[in-house]
Amino acid sequence: EGGGTDDAVELSFQNVDTSSGTLDVYMVNATPVAGFQFNLSGLTITGAAGGSAADAGFMTSTSAAMVLGFSLSGATIPAGEGVLTTVSFSDAGDEICFTDAVLSDSSGSPLDSSLGDCFSGTPGCMDDTACNYNADATVDDGSCAYETDCAGECGGSAMEDCAGECNGSAMEDCAGDCNGSAM
Repeated sequence: EGGGTDDAVELSFQNVDTSSGTLDVYMVNATPVAGFQFNLSGLTITGAAGGSAADAGFMTSTSAAMVLGFSLSGATIPAGEGVLTTVSFSDAGDEICFTDAVLSDSSGSPLDSSLGDCFSGTPGCMDDTACNYNADATVDDGSCAYETDCAGECGGSAMEDCAGECNGSAMEDCAGDCNGSAM
């Protein structure tokens, strides 16, 4: 085991932008970090670049759910805090979470890590041409509606009956008379 919480490395999310598909992974580390690997859920990772990983000359590679970084020359990210790397992604869901992380020191020993809270977006319609557009939404939940019903409800299902009453109960009889009595 590592030296307890003194050398714990904390990872958290900052500057999550679901519309442009980027987020910063922020790291607070009391000791130098020689390598890292973390997994994310709730999105598809398309790349990672910049931050203290790039400053230290780390090679960074990604898969759809993982970011891996290390130095071929043995360089380390010095103790401190800042953006570790900026992750680019697509297909963001309602919640983006760290699912796993492994960080190591220069001798290859694992460092204790603590992972920040999940990022929860605000689900809603993000198309400003829809009648139920939500300016606060950060995650499009597929709920956009473009027509209002006769009751004025966006995306509603109210319809006029044969007497012209919205959501009325008048029905045509077999002779085609509205509210008639023919059977």
